[in-house]
Amino acid sequence: MHIPFDNSYAALPPRFFAAQSPTPVAAPRLLALNDGLARDLGLDPNALRTGEGLAMFAGNAVPEGATPISQAYAGHQFGGWVPQLGDGRAVLLGEVIGREGRRDIQLKGAGRTPFSRGGDGRAWLGPVLREYLVSEAMAAMGVPTTRALAAVATGEEVFRDTIVPGAILTRVASSHIRVGTFQYFYARQDTEALGLLVDHVRARHHPDADGPAELLEAVVQAQAKLIARWMSLGFIHGVMNTDNMGLAAETIDYGPCAFLDGYHPDTVFSSIDRHGRYAYANQPQIAVWNLAQLATGLLPLMKDREAAVASFTETVNGFATHYQSEWLTLFGAKIGLSTMEEDDADLIQRLLDILATNRDDFTLVFRGLSDGSAQDHVTDRPAFDQWHQMWIGRLRRDGAGEKAQIALMNRSNPAVIPRNHHVEAVIAAAVAGDMDLFHAMHEATTEPFTPHPLFGAAPEPGEEVQATFCGT
Repeated sequence: MHIPFDNSYAALPPRFFAAQSPTPVAAPRLLALNDGLARDLGLDPNALRTGEGLAMFAGNAVPEGATPISQAYAGHQFGGWVPQLGDGRAVLLGEVIGREGRRDIQLKGAGRTPFSRGGDGRAWLGPVLREYLVSEAMAAMGVPTTRALAAVATGEEVFRDTIVPGAILTRVASSHIRVGTFQYFYARQDTEALGLLVDHVRARHHPDADGPAELLEAVVQAQAKLIARWMSLGFIHGVMNTDNMGLAAETIDYGPCAFLDGYHPDTVFSSIDRHGRYAYANQPQIAVWNLAQLATGLLPLMKDREAAVASFTETVNGFATHYQSEWLTLFGAKIGLSTMEEDDADLIQRLLDILATNRDDFTLVFRGLSDGSAQDHVTDRPAFDQWHQMWIGRLRRDGAGEKAQIALMNRSNPAVIPRNHHVEAVIAAAVAGDMDLFHAMHEATTEPFTPHPLFGAAPEPGEEVQATFCGT
């Protein structure tokens, strides 16, 4: 199969990666193919459905022009330092240049690599389908994200807590360069590599940035916008380690991620986040912490270290201003405001506090503001009614008109998100051999602003998912 690869990362020195071919699997079967994304990449979906395409997605054949590698990086995981991580179960086939620029094509779950640290290098079906659904839903909601091109069943078994079916996800990203990539070379005092990495990232993601200081500023601003979007949708990443923060400012590595059902700022779904480090409300401050690690990694490139520390500290602390501005714009749109007033942040926060008291449904309440059904999903009606009167007065001052305000709310508040209980039902059905529910949920969640009779519903008490799990 011919794919027009143009592999810039593989052209960097060998210490940036390990040359690594995927490990073939026994009996691959195509489960899902993203036709629209394939076309955006300049690829023919029909060709990808052939035996040659399946062999590529399964890792059974390396297409002509590919330079398969596994990338090296380090990272702080839950605050603890790990000097070498790297792609322990992923192989980057190469890069293609499509309608939206340069994109990585990576196989996730493609077998052991030099960075596997004793792991099997494989993925199982559940996390593959979760990442496919959630990443594509995020893209449909306008959130910068990695994308899912294909999901393949391997015909092999994987052992986690029990025996589960194996699968491989073909992931597409603007790049897979992480904060941890800079940390990897900083820890090795490899200033030359840091310089090459800065030049590569500038050329690829921030061509207007002139040097490390401007690159840091660009990344801080982009990450502030990304995290604000997460918050506006009730999304919890779950594992905001520095190796899971990309320099492309895309949401990457959907492990134990989830969307809020009932709202509370302290909500945690990740089974491995036992102390709430990456709780919903903590995500902005964790982003600042991660960006501070990036800034540290850039210091060796600065001639005046003392001045750079002061400058970089100011840049990283500037995250708060960028984030708050974006948060207010996004949440303002969620309540129908196209202009901002001094007290709008307090008005929005007051509604969030009402929801938090009884963990009322985040998505249904905000969506219900446009059609009058929000009150049906709020437990403390007196408090909500009081807020509602304040909100109506604020809408009148906004002056955009009811029709425009409703339209703004309806395109800012999804009616359908990948709710945890639906994702779990999809996985259970798929493990049993039925992919119909997956395809139905995929169709619904990639039209997130269109109400859906099944996938728009909140979980019943017995359906609530309290924890999500990493697939490794």
